[in-house]
Amino acid sequence: MDSYAKTNRSLWDGWAKINASSTFYDVGAFRAGASSLKALERAELGEVSGRSLLHLQCHFGLDTLSWARLGATVTGVDFSTRAIATARALAEELAIPARFVESDVLELALAERFDVVFTSYGTICWLSDLSRWAGVVASHLEPGGIFYMVDFHPLASALSDDGARIQYPYLPTGRAELYPQKGSYADLTADFEHDSYEWHHGLGDIVTALIDAGLQLEFLREHPYSSHGCFPFAEEAGPDRWVVRGLDVPVPLMYSLRARAGAA
Repeated sequence: MDSYAKTNRSLWDGWAKINASSTFYDVGAFRAGASSLKALERAELGEVSGRSLLHLQCHFGLDTLSWARLGATVTGVDFSTRAIATARALAEELAIPARFVESDVLELALAERFDVVFTSYGTICWLSDLSRWAGVVASHLEPGGIFYMVDFHPLASALSDDGARIQYPYLPTGRAELYPQKGSYADLTADFEHDSYEWHHGLGDIVTALIDAGLQLEFLREHPYSSHGCFPFAEEAGPDRWVVRGLDVPVPLMYSLRARAGAA
């Protein structure tokens, strides 16, 4: 693990502690039976009952366990020691069958393949090498298996805090960008400061990496809203729907895609 990844793992260890007790994640509601999944991914991925599902960059496992509640046989992967420990403890406490593996996603090499590989919300920016990532996805899919992801649009991540201009890179810069963090995205008031290193990837780079890895794209959709109120320029426009404040025309804040592995 290189120095960037070590710094980010330490960051996510800290965030895992904060996030597990935050109202953003609302673990209490999850314990009571609520799902952490949004309507979008449930509709676009479809039925998972009876299928094996690999969740990459699963954080402390709420989405992984939510898929398990829908009948999937789940494996969650994350590089944060604290996040994986929290996920395992929740699975045991709630008697939800699930396996959690501590690993950098770029180094993952499980000796099995899955019907579904899934990843969502705030994942790609933490990855230095999209070709390696796409190779990991492809190598863990059964022939004909489905890869599904939903994430924040690269354009949204490039906008200034007021949403009025481009402030950060959209296209790859070829380097890790340093961003000092205060608190957590789930709790901005938390007493926590830490550096993060992130990478910018355009939408074309993400899709091309998957195609180059041998996956067949079924759809790519851009959404003029975010399912999370995580952008300072966004205002709530309905359930699980935030849009850019004050714009006369919509801009994409999320994208989703589904791709399929080729037949054997």
